[in-house]
Amino acid sequence: MTERCALLLRAVNVSGANRVPMAELRALLSGRGGLRNVATYIASGNIICDAPDDLAVACASVRALVADEFGVDTPVIARTHDQLVRAECDDPFPDAALDRMVHAMFLEGDAAPGAVAQLTDRLQQGERVALVGHELWIDYGQGGVASSKLTRAVLDRALGTAGTARNRNTVRTLVQLTAPTVSA
Repeated sequence: MTERCALLLRAVNVSGANRVPMAELRALLSGRGGLRNVATYIASGNIICDAPDDLAVACASVRALVADEFGVDTPVIARTHDQLVRAECDDPFPDAALDRMVHAMFLEGDAAPGAVAQLTDRLQQGERVALVGHELWIDYGQGGVASSKLTRAVLDRALGTAGTARNRNTVRTLVQLTAPTVSA
């Protein structure tokens, strides 16, 4: 069985900013990126591939390639299939009304001490946050991301580490797409 993983690019192809064409990126990664069996999922920077021996080196390599080829310097955060499954199982908000309003923010490193308290002070009515391991879960409630005061700058400052968020539906799909494959 071949272990698969997801390499998650932060804030690409959002609002017309940080344009990284996924088909071009997929071709570059398959050709000279050193990754095997590369696929992408939706345009927001989800790369699915066979898990490389060193995830940190792979993330740094993908980050450099994206910067060189597309002029976009963005963190790349890796999660193995098992890590994605654990994150999905640890979702602290199973009672949320709308799956698309619940996001898992995959963190590059440890959150700063007191991060959750800082973020809790900024919550709008109906919003909730919970830090579970290296994932910050956010339930944006009925208002959604657009009405939240939890902007990327606020999150970065409080967390003290880079992160990239995916909604619950995307997390579920990434779990499926990274499921181990049987090698022939």
